[in-house]
Amino acid sequence: MREANDHLRRARERMESPTARGEPLTRQELAELVNAWVYENRKRVVELTANYIGKMERGALRWPGTDYRDGLCAVLGVGTYVELGFRRPRRTASTVANVDRKEFLRTALGVGAAAVTGPVAFVDLITTSEPTPVPSVIGTVEIEEVRTAARVFSSWDHTYGGGLVREAVAAQLRHAVNLLGARCPERLRSELYSSVGYLGNTAAFMAFDAYAHEDARKMFRLALACAEEAGDWHLRAKVLSSMARQAIWCGDPDNGLTLVELAMVRADRLTPAERAMLLSARARALAKLERAQDTVGTVGMADEEFSKISRNDESPWMRYYDAAQHSGDTGHALWDLAVQGQFIGEARNRLAAAVAGHSDDYPRSRAISGTKLAALVMVTGDPCEAAMIGSRAIADAGTVRSRRAVDDMRELRRLAAKHEHVTEVAELRNRIGGLVATK
Repeated sequence: MREANDHLRRARERMESPTARGEPLTRQELAELVNAWVYENRKRVVELTANYIGKMERGALRWPGTDYRDGLCAVLGVGTYVELGFRRPRRTASTVANVDRKEFLRTALGVGAAAVTGPVAFVDLITTSEPTPVPSVIGTVEIEEVRTAARVFSSWDHTYGGGLVREAVAAQLRHAVNLLGARCPERLRSELYSSVGYLGNTAAFMAFDAYAHEDARKMFRLALACAEEAGDWHLRAKVLSSMARQAIWCGDPDNGLTLVELAMVRADRLTPAERAMLLSARARALAKLERAQDTVGTVGMADEEFSKISRNDESPWMRYYDAAQHSGDTGHALWDLAVQGQFIGEARNRLAAAVAGHSDDYPRSRAISGTKLAALVMVTGDPCEAAMIGSRAIADAGTVRSRRAVDDMRELRRLAAKHEHVTEVAELRNRIGGLVATK
């Protein structure tokens, strides 16, 4: 029987999570810390995952690569591999077969022996020494390529979360920014800046969802600069709305409110969907600032704007803002009031409408609204019903990589603790614990 590596597991659990005070470091958080250590100290990109750490903790892998071993020792604060339960495997027939496999790779790829010894090698093999050339003149074809990339990545973000392809969209954004330095007919220059800004906002939101907050802020500033240069009021509103949401999420609702007000300076130039989106963000900031009446009044204004929407008049990046999204955004604003005993029914109805209305193309949004709904019912209603709602949200959250969704799950688990004597609630807390450990 395979022996579990309790040394590694205990070393991880001794460390506190950087995002959830009092909780142990998750496998995903450990993986990200090791990846960052290797990059900072070895100048190499590696892709250690929570799944790989799980295999090590279960004893399926006892001797990971050197970068992983050294990174784990550094992050977990130990001096030797033995303290983490690592031991060099004996040479067996399977080891010989592995050597033969590496020899095949060397022959097939025409590389040296050191190039096929681990995951880093494959990153090196696909790293291009010649970046995609920038055209001498930018035309409609190049602009449409940037817009298409933004649409595709935005769709992936909604479906899979920001953690999956964040590096890919960042690389695409770097190339798109290089286009800004090329010659471009004056009649197309605004369109070029708008397309790059659209991609920048998409990349920034994915970084925000993955909690790469400083990366997100830089990309948001780039996207806003592009919108300003292009004189694109619609893109400007979208970027400022995203920046406000990040600020509110990071515990700075006052700054979030300021960003929303900045976007609303010329609200007459915006579409109803854009105004509804911004008013929903304003309501979320006001709720965090405990301004209950202002929150409710702003939700009403957002509803009024939403009723005026004509889909044909909206920008591509606003097509996501449908009835489910609006219900979720306004329901999130009212949630902060509802858990304090105010407007419980209204918050619950809106969150329930969001869960019911989001299609399978938006599992992250459905998961986040479902988790908030479960948390609200857990605090104000029947814990068994809350457990049932939470179980459905877990199914959606399990398909995406989103740090925001995971943190909402942690909050639900914490709020459910007082009902853990209820069988359904105890099962829910166990399921959440298993989910967050793999994210």
